[in-house]
Amino acid sequence: MWNFFGPERRFRGNLSRRDVLQVGSLSVAGLTLADILRSQALGAQEPVRPKSVIMIWMRGGPSHIDSFDMKLDAPAEVRGEFNPISTNVPGIEICEYMPSLAGVMDKLAIIRGIRSNDLGDHTPHYIITGSPDRGKRPAFGGIVSHLKPRTDGLPPYVSLMYKSPGLYDNEGPVYLGNAHRPFVPKSEGMANLSLSRDVSLERLGDRRRLLGAFDAFHAEADYCAAMSGIDTFTQKALEMVTSPKARDAFDVSREPAEAHARYGKYCENFLIARRLVEAGISVVTLKVGDWDTHEKNFKDMREQLPQLDRGFHALVTDLHERGLDKDVAVVLWGEFGRAPRISRGDGRDHWPEAGAAVVAGGGFKVGQIIGDTDSHGGRAKGKAYTPGNVMANLYRHLDIDPATTIPDHNQRPMHLLDERELVRELV
Repeated sequence: MWNFFGPERRFRGNLSRRDVLQVGSLSVAGLTLADILRSQALGAQEPVRPKSVIMIWMRGGPSHIDSFDMKLDAPAEVRGEFNPISTNVPGIEICEYMPSLAGVMDKLAIIRGIRSNDLGDHTPHYIITGSPDRGKRPAFGGIVSHLKPRTDGLPPYVSLMYKSPGLYDNEGPVYLGNAHRPFVPKSEGMANLSLSRDVSLERLGDRRRLLGAFDAFHAEADYCAAMSGIDTFTQKALEMVTSPKARDAFDVSREPAEAHARYGKYCENFLIARRLVEAGISVVTLKVGDWDTHEKNFKDMREQLPQLDRGFHALVTDLHERGLDKDVAVVLWGEFGRAPRISRGDGRDHWPEAGAAVVAGGGFKVGQIIGDTDSHGGRAKGKAYTPGNVMANLYRHLDIDPATTIPDHNQRPMHLLDERELVRELV
C-alpha cells in the first residue's frame, strides 16, 4: 500500500507525482476505480432495478456433441460414449451427466451450430467482444461501462476470469480508455475496498480535506494515462472504502453453508457472480473449468459436467427464486466447439465451425432449441449464428442499440458489432 502519511514523508505544500500516487490506501486499482466512477457522471439516472449480464466462459472449448448437441444416431467415432436424457421440455435432450439442468430446461435456451473463433486459439476474444478480430474491439463490459455509466458507487464491469495479475487483451478497453477496464477482485484490488490497518476514520477524514487542495496543484502533478486526474470522483472512491456495499458484494462468506454446498466446485465464481448482479453490477465475466480435451475427452467431461450441472443449475435457480430472471441475462459458452470425429484415442480437437451456447434469464424466450447441426454435429444447417449475434441480444437486453458507434483512436466511428442481427428466436 502507498502511504501518503508515512513517517518518512510530510506534507510539503506542493504535490509531486509520487505524492499523488500515495493518496490514502488506494493503489492503482483504486484510482482506476475512481476513473470508472468519473465516467458514471455522464449517464442518465438508473432504473430502480438495473439490468445485468453474466458471461460464463468454458475455457478450452467444450464438446457440444458430448453436452448440448448430442448425435445418438451418428457412427461410434462421432457419437462418443455418453447417452442423452430427456428434459422437462418434451423433445429436448441433453447429456446424461447434467440431470439438474435437464430439470430446468424450461428456463434455458440452447443455441446450436454457433460458428466461432476462426483462429482456433484459446482466447475468448470473440465471445467477449463480439468480434472475430482479436484486440481490435473493446470488451462487451467496457462498452457497457462507457455507454451506461453507473451512479451508485459500484464498478459497472467486474471480471472474475483470472486470479493472477494481468488480463488477456480480450477484456481490454482498446479505444475506450482505462476508465473502462474491468474491476478485478485480486487480493490487492479487494484490499483497496477497505481501510489500511493504520488508517482510522478520523485520519481518512483528514485525507478527504487534503483532496480538496489537489486542484491548486494540478500544474505540478505529472499524471500518467492510467491515472488521468484526482478529483471529486476520487472522493467517491474513498467513500467506497468506508462503505461496506462493494466489499459485501464480493464476500461469499456471508452466504449460508447450504448455498456453498448447492453451488459445489464452481461455487466461488458462480456465487460471487450472483451476488454481484444482485447488488446491481452491470456486467460480470467469469471462467469455469478447463475443457481443452484433445485427449481424455470423455474422462474430463465425466468429471466436469456434473460440477457444471450443479453450479449452473444453482445460479439459474437462484436468479429465478430471487425474482432476477428478467433483469439478469446469462450466457454459457466456450470459444469454439469440438471436432465430430474422435481422435488420439478418446479426444476431440478444436472445431470453430460449430458449437453451442446456453442462454438463461434476460426475459428471453427459453425452453427451446435454436438452430441445428448436421448429423455429425459438424456444421449448422442453414445460416449459422455467431457470438456477435448473441451479443446483439445482450446489448438489447441492456437497452443498448447494437448499431451504436463509438469513435476509435483515429476518431473513426466504430459500430459496437459488425454482426448485429439478433438471434430472433430469443426475442
